[in-house]
Amino acid sequence: MIIPARNEEGEIARSIRRARMALGPETEIIVVDGGSSDNTARMACRHATVLRAQPSRGAQLRRGAAVASGRVLVFLHADTWLPPDAGDRIRAALGAGAGSGCFRFGLRGGKSFARRLLELSVNWRSRTFATATGDQAIFASRATYDACGGHPPLPLFDDLAFVKAARRTAPFVVLGSAALTSPRRWETRGFWRTVAEHWFYRLAWTAGVSPHRLARSYYGEPASARGDRP
Repeated sequence: MIIPARNEEGEIARSIRRARMALGPETEIIVVDGGSSDNTARMACRHATVLRAQPSRGAQLRRGAAVASGRVLVFLHADTWLPPDAGDRIRAALGAGAGSGCFRFGLRGGKSFARRLLELSVNWRSRTFATATGDQAIFASRATYDACGGHPPLPLFDDLAFVKAARRTAPFVVLGSAALTSPRRWETRGFWRTVAEHWFYRLAWTAGVSPHRLARSYYGEPASARGDRP
């Protein structure tokens, strides 16, 4: 499992512990730190192998995948929790012929109408268009990952670009369990404002705007690998 992280000292240890419980105690976990200024790397090294890479989420994921030794790769944002049955579901999906996939999207905490609407819309989009964002815990067989070229070294939309390439190589599936991500960005920036921003950036990327330019605007700083989406 590969986790890109930057300044995630409040999330990283708990996410790793939950992932190990979901995937098994012998799971290889690699955290790729993108220049954290807090204690992310120190906290992660207690539970995982820690690598360093430039602060670009796609580059960090690519670096981790290059080092990983497993036949199955799971890519997890530092603020996202895997469902307890993640390991069993991934093995079943790949055993049934899928090459890659993801989990349903869910937000941690209470279930207001707005939250439920967001979850429904994201999951409808994933199932209808066979796509996923990084906070849905994307996974792939090593064979599929290598065949499609892996993650492009992009600071933003590396997840969408990877899934697009992977599903051309082998079937992509959306599993029934939900990966739960932190609602922090929606809470700090405003729920509907954040939803609108995510759609704006996604449409801009689809229209051909440079991911590097979008990342500078989105993060308000050089490209990072925080758990925020769009």
